[in-house]
Amino acid sequence: MILAALGAVSVGALTAVQARMNGGLGSESGDGILAAFVSFGTGLLILVVAAPLTSAGRDAMRRLFAGVRGRSLPSWMLLGGLAGALTNATQGLTVGLLGVSLFTVGVVAGQTVGGLVLDRVGYGPAGVVPVTMRRVAGGALALVAVGIGLAGGSLASVPWWMLSLPFLAGAGISWQQATNGRLRQRVDSAFAATFVNFLGGTVILGVAAAVHIAVVGPPASLPTNPWLYLGGATGVVYIFVSAGLVRYTGVLLLGLGSVVGLLATSVVLDAVWPTDAELDVARALIAVAVALVGVFVVVMPRRRAPGGPGGAVPRR
Repeated sequence: MILAALGAVSVGALTAVQARMNGGLGSESGDGILAAFVSFGTGLLILVVAAPLTSAGRDAMRRLFAGVRGRSLPSWMLLGGLAGALTNATQGLTVGLLGVSLFTVGVVAGQTVGGLVLDRVGYGPAGVVPVTMRRVAGGALALVAVGIGLAGGSLASVPWWMLSLPFLAGAGISWQQATNGRLRQRVDSAFAATFVNFLGGTVILGVAAAVHIAVVGPPASLPTNPWLYLGGATGVVYIFVSAGLVRYTGVLLLGLGSVVGLLATSVVLDAVWPTDAELDVARALIAVAVALVGVFVVVMPRRRAPGGPGGAVPRR
């Protein structure tokens, strides 16, 4: 479980890195939707090239296409790209103004609420995960960390819709992780689940970008910094990892681990690769520490009752 939790932290760290890349691409190009399309499109290209290179990739794609043709895969399992498209578009539209840390605050809140709900109804591949006191306490501490982050900075000048988008993206990430996990379980391949996510997101964002360009026109220029174009590759890695992890962690624990990675990495990124947003380093570090305690509350080993091996074991 500890290794799975560390994997969840790495998912959050990669999400923060991708957010900075896509946010920078969106703010420097002046088109956040186009930036999201570029991110998803490059990720899809990587997967298309990688699929035939290994027997595992070829087998995964055969199982996926056979399931689609035979209609053995429910259509909702193929919709993870919807949430991915929302997340990438939100990064491109908001990170340049909010900064990675403030963006992360909204995502954390959405993931925490979404993870609790989805685990309770049994939507994830782990089935129904009881909402025990320990899980509620861990989620509550994550929300406390969010509150600490929101208490600092100048939010008065930020439009309400811009603050709500990261929350919706966070809830979507929880749903995406659970959906991709279910698809990965059905086709026995994290690669196939990742491919479906990127294919759907690329199609949706391609249409949205085309409409947006038709209305407002194309960007005057595109950024020359090559790092800004690696968001798609980063997304391939963290979606692949999260699709494989969620069946071991459940949706909430994966979300909480991601919270720690998100918060910690976002503080570092705002310090070493800042946007125009202000950063209260001390407050951000306190938020990271509180969120970390929340994850530990959930993953701490359960103690056996005094009766020994046969005694009752309290639920987490």
